[in-house]
Amino acid sequence: MASLKEIQLSPLVTENNMSFIVAKKLTKTYPDGTHALRGVDFSLEKGEFVAIMGPSGSGKSTLLHILGFLDRHSEGTYHFDGKTYDDYSEEEIALVRNKKMGFVFQAFNLLSRTTVFENVKLPLLYSDVQPSKRDALVKKAIDAVGLAHRTNHSSSQLSGGEKQRVAIARALVNDPGVIFADEPTGNLDSKSGQIIMEIIQKLNNEGHTIILITHETYTSQYAKRVITMLDGKIESDVKVTHRRSAQDHFQK
Repeated sequence: MASLKEIQLSPLVTENNMSFIVAKKLTKTYPDGTHALRGVDFSLEKGEFVAIMGPSGSGKSTLLHILGFLDRHSEGTYHFDGKTYDDYSEEEIALVRNKKMGFVFQAFNLLSRTTVFENVKLPLLYSDVQPSKRDALVKKAIDAVGLAHRTNHSSSQLSGGEKQRVAIARALVNDPGVIFADEPTGNLDSKSGQIIMEIIQKLNNEGHTIILITHETYTSQYAKRVITMLDGKIESDVKVTHRRSAQDHFQK
């Protein structure tokens, strides 16, 4: 079996003007008969910022897990970067998650006794980035979220907002094409949540595609587009006309 470093991913396929992400009649049915997704259709271009909203049980997190190759759909088709899910081998899927996708979760998922620098560096340990270049990429990602002064602190010494900024830096360190954020402000106070959303919007302004899962209306207003889900289906898909703007607290 080839190692991740030996696998080469193909460039973006633009045949038939295929969008960056395309879901067609996606369904997800669990063994107990629960229908989490019921024929979801949508597409996403590179550089978009979409917020996916809906009440608990609406299917929004299930959809994110499928889009991020963390779960597999039951029926329908999912195209990512010009290829369907079934076109990717298991090794390629692992490499896509590491190289082309970044993930930010509500629970942070940091190693508590590990420094900020080491947490952010973790994805690079499984990448094809030359070891001599890794430290510079880690520093750049930490600087991007305004935590240079916390570089050598352990994550257990950080506030909730700082932990989420470390998680964003970790998602950013491989310069992924798309960042998936699942309720990134869910465990934060309003001020910390605002800072997190301003960072995410700034990353989108710099060219990263963002897919945000949220139940908070104010959070979705940082996006360019809002998809609302209910009972496993898309109820509405609209552009945001009055966006909240990042104040960009982190420019030097």
